[in-house]
Amino acid sequence: MTGERRGARPTRHVVVMGVSGAGKTTVARGIGAATGLTFAEADEFHSPQNVARMRSGVPLDDTTRWPWLRDIAGWIADRGAEGRSTVLACSALKRSYRDVLRQGPLPVDFVHLDGPAEVIRARLARREGHYMPASLLESQLATLEPAEPDESVLVLDVALPPEALVAAAVKGLGLPASVPVGEHRDRASNPTAGAC
Repeated sequence: MTGERRGARPTRHVVVMGVSGAGKTTVARGIGAATGLTFAEADEFHSPQNVARMRSGVPLDDTTRWPWLRDIAGWIADRGAEGRSTVLACSALKRSYRDVLRQGPLPVDFVHLDGPAEVIRARLARREGHYMPASLLESQLATLEPAEPDESVLVLDVALPPEALVAAAVKGLGLPASVPVGEHRDRASNPTAGAC
């Protein structure tokens, strides 16, 4: 169950979720490096209009998010049809957003990087080169809906080091490791780098 084609074998699909600055991209890349799951960054699915809106400090609303979420769900379904397992960094803040990502023919597991807002604010203050300004963190925290009991969501402490989060996600989801967990760290980006 890796990012490579496996014929009729079932695929695995994981979304690393949380507010901007939680380290989703770093952890999702680390999971991909440790397991062979095909990585994608949800930020790259945004339209130029969405990017411009966020860059100017205006949060997205549901109208602007639905097409983006449907595109991501389509990407997951297409990779699954190819026999490829995936790991995606995506905010997925509301239950309804997560439901869109789950609505395809494939099961999707979520890893929620959660923890004190102060830790995330500190990371955002150090982050450079990302279009999501730190000023939008409060709107994301207000939008965030914790997982409900019937959702498949593994909650991890955002304050843990990236390699510990990757190891906990791989173990908690029962993912097969293609390389020893921890050796991925040189291939993973900075924890303060872009995350949707």
